[in-house]
Amino acid sequence: MENREKKGDVCCASSPKKGRLTIPTDASFVEGTKEIAALWGADAVRDCDGTSLPKNPHEIAPLVYKTYFVVRGDNEWAKKHPEEAHRVFLLSDTVTADSSLVRIPLLRHYLKDQFALDMANVHRFQAFDRTLGEEVPFEIDEKEGTALIKNAIPYHEYNVDFVARLLWHPTQIYNYLTNHWDVEKDMVYDPSFPKTRQYVKEHLKRWLEENQDVDVVRFTTFFYQFSLFFNEKGKEKYVDWFGYGLCGSPALLDGFKKESGIALTAEDLIQAGQYNNPFLVPNEKFRRYMDYVSRFCAGLMKELVEIVHRHGRKAMMFLGDDWIGTEPYGPYFADVGLDAVVGSIGGGVTVRMLSEIPGAACHEGRFLPYFFPDEFHEGNEQGVVDGFNKSWRSARRALLRKPLDRMGFGGYLSLAAKFPSFVDRVAEVADEFRDIVETAEKSAPYCTMKVGVLNAWGSLRSWMSHMVAHELWYQQIYSYQGVLEALSGLPVEVVFLSFDDVLRSGVPDGVDALINVGARDTSYSGGSYWDNPRLLEKIRSYVAKGHGFVGIGEPSAYAKDGHLFALRDVLGVDEELGFTLSQDKYNIEAHESFVNADKKGGIDYGEGTKNVYALDGTEVLDIDISPRFIRKVNVGEVKLAVNDYFGGRSCYIAGLPYNGENARLLYRALLYVSHKEDALKKAFSSNPNAEVSYYPEIDTYAVINNTDHTQETVFYDADGEPTKLMLKPTELRWIKGKK
Repeated sequence: MENREKKGDVCCASSPKKGRLTIPTDASFVEGTKEIAALWGADAVRDCDGTSLPKNPHEIAPLVYKTYFVVRGDNEWAKKHPEEAHRVFLLSDTVTADSSLVRIPLLRHYLKDQFALDMANVHRFQAFDRTLGEEVPFEIDEKEGTALIKNAIPYHEYNVDFVARLLWHPTQIYNYLTNHWDVEKDMVYDPSFPKTRQYVKEHLKRWLEENQDVDVVRFTTFFYQFSLFFNEKGKEKYVDWFGYGLCGSPALLDGFKKESGIALTAEDLIQAGQYNNPFLVPNEKFRRYMDYVSRFCAGLMKELVEIVHRHGRKAMMFLGDDWIGTEPYGPYFADVGLDAVVGSIGGGVTVRMLSEIPGAACHEGRFLPYFFPDEFHEGNEQGVVDGFNKSWRSARRALLRKPLDRMGFGGYLSLAAKFPSFVDRVAEVADEFRDIVETAEKSAPYCTMKVGVLNAWGSLRSWMSHMVAHELWYQQIYSYQGVLEALSGLPVEVVFLSFDDVLRSGVPDGVDALINVGARDTSYSGGSYWDNPRLLEKIRSYVAKGHGFVGIGEPSAYAKDGHLFALRDVLGVDEELGFTLSQDKYNIEAHESFVNADKKGGIDYGEGTKNVYALDGTEVLDIDISPRFIRKVNVGEVKLAVNDYFGGRSCYIAGLPYNGENARLLYRALLYVSHKEDALKKAFSSNPNAEVSYYPEIDTYAVINNTDHTQETVFYDADGEPTKLMLKPTELRWIKGKK
C-alpha cells in the first residue's frame, strides 16, 4: 500500500517508567509478553529467527518490529536459481607431499550441508606449493571432490584456494544447532546477480503489503554474511566478524574488474595460505574491493529503504549476520537513509561502536544474555542474573559517555519468564537506562582531553579493532582490546586515525595524545607502515611539540637495523630481538610516577610483552626481574615506563586487559603524557572501581559502582571538592552539583 501513513518515531518518546525498550515475543506467549511488557515498560515487540509474531501485536506494544531477511527465506527462488547463490573462496587443508602426486580433498573438514564445490568457477581455483610460494598446475576430480597436483616435489606443502557455493545460511546453522531445530534449512541467494537483485526489491514490496501490522522493518541484515564456516562436526571452524570471504560473487568480481581494471584472484581473498582478515595490514587491491562492495551494498540498501519509506514504515538495520559491505563508518552509509541501527551489546566497546554510527536517528542495543536454552536452563537462574549484571556494568560506563537511544533483548521470552529474579532485575535496569539517556540528552559529558587511536584502519573500524568474533575473549588480544574497553567509559573524547590519515594531513588539531596498541606485524600495531620515514617524522614532530604518545604491547613494531620499535626514541624502550645482547643495559630500577601513584599491588598486564628493555634516560615504573638472575645488568622485562621527548611525553605499557584499576592506569597515563595532571581530581572517584560522569550543562554527576561489592570512595566534583561516598553493589547514584 503506497503512501501508508507513517507511525511514530522508532526511538519513541518515553516517560520515566516506560519506553525505549524492545522485547521479543511469539504467537505462543502472548499473555506472558503483555505482563512482562508492562513490568519492563516496553514500547516495542519484535519477532526472532524461528518465531512468528502473534495476531494483533499492537495490543502488546505501540511499536512492532519484524525481522526481514533479504537474501534468505525463499528456498523456492533459491532452488530455481542455483547459479545466483552466494559464493565463497575457501582454503583446503595443507598437505605435505610424499611423492610426485598429491591428492587434496577440497571440502574435507567443512560441514557438508554448508558448501558445495562451484565447478562453474573452477577457472578461479588456484593451487600452491607453499614451500616455494609458487602457484602450480592442478586437475580437479569432480566426482571425488579432490584436486590432483602432479609433478609435486616430495616434502613440500600444498594447498588449494577454491570457490564454493553456499548451501545453507551460516547464522541459521548456528541457531539450528544451538536450539536443536528441525526446520527447512535456509538457502542463500546473491543480489549482485541481476535477476536476484530485481527479485529482492519485488519481494520486499509484497512482504510490506502482507505485513500491515509492522511499523519497523528490521533488516537482518542485508546481503553478505561475515565469514562463518562450520566444520564436519557442526562446530565453528572459522569466524571473522569483518571477513569479506562471502563476497566472492563472480558478478562482483567481474564488475570490479570492469571498473578498476584489476582482476582479483582467489589469493587476494586468501592471502599466502590464510584467510584475509583485519589483523593483516590491508593492501591497496583489497581496500579497493572493499570499497567497491560497499558502494554496491549502499546503492541497493538505499533502494530497499526507499521502498520501506514509500510504504510508510521505518527501516532498521541489525549490525550482525549479513552486515559485510554495509560498513557503518564507511563513506556511503550515512546516505542510505536508515532510520535506526541495532546490534548486540557485549560491553562498553560495542555500546560505543553502535551509539556513534552516523546516518541513523536511532541506535538500539540488544543486551545479553540472549534468551536461548544454552543460558536459560534449569539451575542457572543466578547465573543469568549475574551474567546480565556483569554485562550491564560494562555497558553502563560507556552509555554514560555516549548513550544508545534504546535497549532490547532477543530470543525466546517464554524462557526468560521462568526466571523471576532475572525479570525483576531487567525492570530495574530498564528504568536506570531511561534515566541515563534522558540525562545525556540534556548535556554532553565532561571530557578532559581528546585521544586518537592510531592503526591501519582508522575511522572505518571505529570501536572495532582487535575483534575476531564480536568482542569475544581471545588469549592473544584481550590485553589489547582492553584498551578500547577502558576508553569506552573514560572522560575523554576518542577519535580513530589511520596511518594514511597522518601521512596525508598529520595528526589533527586538538588531539592531545595518540595511542598505538597491538602485536607486531598486525594492522593495529602497523607493521610495514613503520618503514615509512615520513610517518616517523610526523609522529616524532607531533610528540616533540608537546603532545603525548601511549604505546601498548608492541607499538610501532617493525624489525629493522637490529631494533623492533621504530619509535623507540619516543617511547624510551625497545624489544630485544637477540641482536643487542652484547650491549649492556643498566636501566632496571623501578620508580613511582604520576602514572602509577595510586596503584596498590601488582598491575595486570594480561599476556604482557616479553623482552622489553629501557633506554638510558627512560623512567622505568615497573619491571619484572626473574629471581634466577642476580646481576644488575641485562636483566628484567620492562612493563611500564615513561619518557620525555623534547617538549612531549610518552608512556609504554606491556598490555592492558580491562579492569577498573587498568582503566585508571590508562587515564593517568593519558593525562601525564598530555601534561594535564591537574585535571585528575575533577569529576573523579578516588576508588578505581567507581567512576564519575559529569554533565556540566545541567550540573549533574553520575557516580557508578562497577563491581558487585560495596565500594567506598572519595567523590570529587568539577571544582575538586571531595565528598566521601559508600556505594552499594552495582549502584548508580545521581548527584546534583552546587552551581
